[in-house]
Order: sequence, then structure tokens, then C-alpha cells
Amino acid sequence: MDQQCTPLAEHLQAFAKSNPVSFHVPGHKHGQIFSPAYKADFQPMLRWDVTEITEMDDLHAPTGVIAEAEKLAADFFKTEHTFFLVGGSTAGNLAMILATCKQGEKILVQRNCHKSVMNGLELAGAKPVFLAPEWDDDVKRYTSPSYETVESAIEQHPDAQALVLTYPDYFGQTYNLKKMIDKAHQYNIPVLVDEAHGVHFALGDPFPASAIQLGADAVVHSAHKMAPAMTMASYLHIVTQRVDQSRIAHYLQVIQSSSPSYILMASLDIARHFLATYSKEERIKMIKSVEYVKTLFVSFPFWEFVPSDDPLKLTFHVKHSFSTKSVVNSLEKAGIFPELATEEQILFVHGLASFEQIEMLEKRLKTIEHPLKKSVNRATIERINLFPDKIQELDLSYQEMNNYTTYLIPMKESIGEIAAEAIIPYPPGIPILLKGERIKQAHIAHLEKLVEQGVRIQHRDSGLRIYRNKGER
Repeated sequence: MDQQCTPLAEHLQAFAKSNPVSFHVPGHKHGQIFSPAYKADFQPMLRWDVTEITEMDDLHAPTGVIAEAEKLAADFFKTEHTFFLVGGSTAGNLAMILATCKQGEKILVQRNCHKSVMNGLELAGAKPVFLAPEWDDDVKRYTSPSYETVESAIEQHPDAQALVLTYPDYFGQTYNLKKMIDKAHQYNIPVLVDEAHGVHFALGDPFPASAIQLGADAVVHSAHKMAPAMTMASYLHIVTQRVDQSRIAHYLQVIQSSSPSYILMASLDIARHFLATYSKEERIKMIKSVEYVKTLFVSFPFWEFVPSDDPLKLTFHVKHSFSTKSVVNSLEKAGIFPELATEEQILFVHGLASFEQIEMLEKRLKTIEHPLKKSVNRATIERINLFPDKIQELDLSYQEMNNYTTYLIPMKESIGEIAAEAIIPYPPGIPILLKGERIKQAHIAHLEKLVEQGVRIQHRDSGLRIYRNKGER
């Protein structure tokens, strides 16, 4: 198929130019009805915000322009089928799990995966077997499970319905995914990969190989993270027949809105076109831009650069004589906003194009205040082993949780209890404590360190919610 085409985007553009008379939803009537204070800003896109009228096709049963756009994406990514997602990679992760694993069935899951995977496990009522990640001293964080852990889990649980892995991690780090896929396939276990941060791997050099290329059976891409799609716009790729495409389609129509955004779908069509027509010249300019931006950041004394397999991910490890929070505050005060800050690292995401705001960046970097050098020294954070068990199951199954009552207790009193909620630093959205997991001293110690460093935790209460038998206090 001609990758120069953008059938859905072209159709919406032509429809908007025809000045249609609307007697259908949405209520803004192609932008005619809108708050005057914001109408000028929203007007261009509101003309594309339509519904399933004649010839607009239907995301949940596409036969027209949406089907054409999805087929173009499948051809580009080299998949059996590519679904457009308007609910983010979250929708893709949920659908993959629900389509491959029924209640009570085992599924092998990388422990430091995104919370959407955990939610999928709960919705499916699955019996997860978690594979602990290894600590990597080179990048100073937990990365992926070792091949030995994956191999052992597969051999211990050959009846697992799927293996769920994250590749790359939030920081662009990869690992020997192909070896793990090959091992799982020896047992006919499908491999589902959350490749949310790797849609651009389809471009090839200088990026790592995509999970699609490495033989995964189903792969999710957040097109909005590294390609020029709108937020929430994502792809779900069916690569092999080990995953039932019809079951995926069923669960996607269950999970996703029955009124999907045509603007989001059009942006997926356009993002695929951008990737498919990405030139060698653009690639060279992008690499030069990445190196120059990195040079500007490296010159500061309060951090050290941490290499990544993905050149677009620029990670800096804050030195122990500085507070990570104070570094981020100084950057944001200067008008520079990073993607993510953990307790000791700050991540910047460069785009696929040459950075156009170089002069502005240079000026703003010069305004960074250097009270940073006067920051109160903090003691070296001792690394807490959060994952002492390489292969772990929940202490309560999702079915058993229904027979227990939840109680809110002080955090320090929760050690030894079973968590009734997940504790999730966000971003990156990876739980440090799982719902149904027994709370250890290491969990509380690590949580206290994160709070001390100003890391945002997705947690509403002052204590922790735990499970106990009904009537037990």
C-alpha cells in the first residue's frame, strides 16, 4: 500500500472543507457552539471532531477509511493486524490480557510493569506469577528480569497462558528480548509486550529492534509518546496467530468508548505516515540535535549522564550532594520541563525532529540559579532490595480478595499485612506495592524515601489500606 496516503485524515479534512450542516452530535456543531474565550484556539480541530455518520466508518467494525488507515499501519509495522486505540496503551494492555487469560489461569508477568497490566490481571481474575527485575549498577535502577528468571518461571509454570514483558523501560533501556520470546515459544506460550515507549523502534538504526521484529505475538505502542500523535492515541499490533484477533477486537469494544475520537484516530493515521516517510536527512539532523542538547545538559555539575539504548532518552543521575527535587524546581523555574523525576534520576525526552528551540534552551539554561550548589547534602540512599524473590505470586488471589474487608491503618503498622491497594509512583506508573501482596519493611522504607524526595505517589490516604477477614480488626 502507498504509505504516502492518509485515508482517514484526508477524509476528515475534505469533510470539514465541505462546510457540512450538522443535525447530529457532538453538541459543538463543528465548533459553532463554544465558549467565546476558547473558540479561536479549539476551532480548527473541532471541525474534525465528528461522529459515525455516513462514510465516517466505525472503529469497532471498520470497513471504510478507518479500515484503510489500520491496514496501512499494519503494512508499515509488518503485522497481521493493527488496531487503533483511543484509550492509550492502557486499553491495549487490558485487551491483550483479557483476550489471552481467563479467571484462575496463570500468566507470567514482569514485576515492574505498568499499572495498566496489573489492572488487566485483576479484571481477568488471572493468577499472576511475577518475575522480579534485576538491579543494574550501570544505570542505577531496576531494569528487566534476567533471562534465567524468565527461563525458570516458564519451566516451573509451563501451563501459563502468556508471558507479559515491558520493552523498553521508561528510560529507553532494552534487553535480550528475543531469547526470552524464543524460550516462551518452545512451550507455545504467547508473548505480550508493552512497548509503549518504542513506537519509533520501527525506524531501525540508530534505535534498537522492535518487539515486533524480535517475534513477540502482540505488541502495544503509545504513538503519542515518541511519534507525533495526540495524547491517548496508541496502536495494538497482532503479530502472530498465537493471539486470537477476534477476542482482541471483542475486548477492545468492551474497554474503549463507543464514541471514539476521530481526531485521535486521524492523528494515528498521520503518525504512521510521519514514521513511514521519515527521511535519512531528518535522521541525521535528529542525531546531531540530540548530541548538542546532551552537551548543553552535561555541562552542569549537579548530575551525571546515564547512557540509554534509545538515544532520544536523556537521563541524568543527580549527585548525592544535591536534592533531585531542588534540581527539578530550578529547571522548571527556568521554564524547562523534564518528562520524569525519580528519587535520583531526571529524564528528558528528545523528539524525532531536530530541536527547534535551541536558542531558547541555551538562554534558559543560563538562568538556572546556582543556589543548587548550596543545597543541603543528603545522605547516600541505601539501595533497598524490593524484589528478594525472583518468582513471586500474590498472597491473596483476586477471587479471595472479595471475601475480605479493607481497613485503613497507619503506614508503619502495616508491615506484615496484605495490601488492599497498589502504591504507585507516577510517573512512571510502576507499582512498588501490589494489591494482594504482603507488605514488607522494604516497601515502607522505600515509600518513605520517595515521599522524602518529593516523588508523587498515586495514593489518596494518609495510611495504607489492608485486607483482613471480616470482623477481624
